Amino acid sequence: MSTREGTGIVLGPNRYGKAESRVVRIVRDTTRHEIHDLNVSTSLYGDFAAAHTDGDQSQVLPTDTQKNTVFAFAKRHGVASPEDYAIALGTRLLEATPAAKGAVVQVEEYAWDRIPVNGFGHDHAFVRRGGEVRTAVVEVTSAGPSVTSGLKDLVVLKSTGSEFKGFLRDEYTTLPDADDRILATALRVDWHHRDGARPDWSTTYESVRALLLETFATTYSRALQETLYAMGRAVLTAHEDITRIAFSAPNKHHFLVDLEPFGLDNPGEVFIAADRPYGLIEAEVVREGTA
Repeated sequence: MSTREGTGIVLGPNRYGKAESRVVRIVRDTTRHEIHDLNVSTSLYGDFAAAHTDGDQSQVLPTDTQKNTVFAFAKRHGVASPEDYAIALGTRLLEATPAAKGAVVQVEEYAWDRIPVNGFGHDHAFVRRGGEVRTAVVEVTSAGPSVTSGLKDLVVLKSTGSEFKGFLRDEYTTLPDADDRILATALRVDWHHRDGARPDWSTTYESVRALLLETFATTYSRALQETLYAMGRAVLTAHEDITRIAFSAPNKHHFLVDLEPFGLDNPGEVFIAADRPYGLIEAEVVREGTA
């Protein structure tokens, strides 16, 4: 920390960077093009006290330079996977900034599908896919890169196979027991790879995503918490190089609509989807013996 003499006021933890550079990389090696659509944020942390306390920028790599590096490395190193791209980018930023102790690169990748024409995907026309966003966070220090892969906005729903009952009650509890309910959420999932691991990032991503979906579908849920734990166990069991997996799961509530005023029965068929307020369940499943 840095302090001005006699003030008793110190500079606390700090970092700086360039947020949300939107990078679209078209691969034109053949007539059948590929598209990588990224949202990239970079930041550096280290000994930058003088910039705050004295206005001395001599050790500061401008955020504009970080932005330029983001685009240059999309060409120089390519973006075959968000993880490899982020490792290369973070390593470069750390090398270019002697005062930095670490560089953090966050990447979101938005998926595009080929537009079908005569039963085949077009070579160079695409439609933006809805649904989840692939993510990667890489922290690079002198010890090497630390990689966390993930996804967000993966919206899933089960129309049965879920209950919620036997919960704690007090004078303010109005929620009834539910023996059969809709279970829906928009998942944010982050999984951390063992340091030094270099899997095929995209193959691992597809495998983890498939495990999450299959486990959600096939696990009878007595609570969203139980489902998240089962999903985490499935991923850690299948992937030895993943040390922990974290979930953030907003409960997307669906309430049965009372149709009796209209002379209609409603045996679990018509619901109102309520977007807020919502329960937010967060959990991390960790391999024993890891930090």
